[in-house]
Amino acid sequence: MSKAMHLERISAITLRVLNMARAVTFYSDILGLDVLYGGKDSSFSSLRTSGEMNAILNLEEGQSRPHWGRLIFYVRDVDEFWAYLKSQGFSPPQPQEASWGERYFHMHDPDGHELSFAKPFG
Repeated sequence: MSKAMHLERISAITLRVLNMARAVTFYSDILGLDVLYGGKDSSFSSLRTSGEMNAILNLEEGQSRPHWGRLIFYVRDVDEFWAYLKSQGFSPPQPQEASWGERYFHMHDPDGHELSFAKPFG
């Protein structure tokens, strides 16, 4: 009898971006991720939310692939984060409540990748 294997956690997700400086500015200066490697002048950068066990977001300069899926970030307060992004010049749609138990809104990053900002109810 063989024992089923399982994944332990997601280590990293890599997105291709057309302009590294613009992407790093968005993810670090606007969304608050920490730059672990690379940066605005690099062709490859790694960023992460606080916490060593959280997945790393890699940015690789090249032809971007928008509309490939959705990257979901949990935030402390969805409405507050929505208002913050509005104050930064973005136009995300109003937050809404989902049947699966989250309050959320979607928007696209500068390269067209869909992002979701969410928080579970209760």
